[in-house]
Amino acid sequence: MDSTGSELPTSAWKSEEELIEALQRQEDDAYEYLVRAYSGRMLVVAKRFLGQDQDAQDAVQDAFLSAFKAIENFEGNAKLSTWLHRIVVNACLMKLRTKKRKPEKPVEDLLPHFVSDGHRDRAEPSWAITFDTAVQSRETRDLVRQKIEELPESYRTVLLLRDIEQLSTEETAARLDMSVSAVKTRLHRARQALKTLLDPHMNGGY
Repeated sequence: MDSTGSELPTSAWKSEEELIEALQRQEDDAYEYLVRAYSGRMLVVAKRFLGQDQDAQDAVQDAFLSAFKAIENFEGNAKLSTWLHRIVVNACLMKLRTKKRKPEKPVEDLLPHFVSDGHRDRAEPSWAITFDTAVQSRETRDLVRQKIEELPESYRTVLLLRDIEQLSTEETAARLDMSVSAVKTRLHRARQALKTLLDPHMNGGY
């Protein structure tokens, strides 16, 4: 089953290696299978970054075109799904760089505020579960994704790459052309902002 919960189409190839070889021979049925087998999961990833269906579909189409061009040099050092995931994330980041950005709420409005003695200006709400559990929990996943979409784009992107797509800090920095220290700082602030957005829903449990 794919990440969307639906059955993958039956493969005519006995192994991934055979499928890759067929793709490298530019066989049409191999290309068709790749699209049918992986477009659903790639669209899920694209929607996390881009939100709008049309933008996500465009990014997936761009990703497949890139994959078809690059498949000849694919050496099988990673699973095909991992390789495609990397390509669709890059396509999403490219689209984010080129699209016209909407005005965003300053992230500072979502960060904790402190008074002169160093304490928070209001008591931090208590959660029935931890923040890390909330981000990964199936029960709260839809709520968390909804609140992630409310983050300013630059912070949302870092959080998606690190906490949802599970890239390392170094990989995230390379994808975004940022320093590792800048990624760590932005990720910390993104997590704080997300927690602020989730606080009203998690106070006393969800």
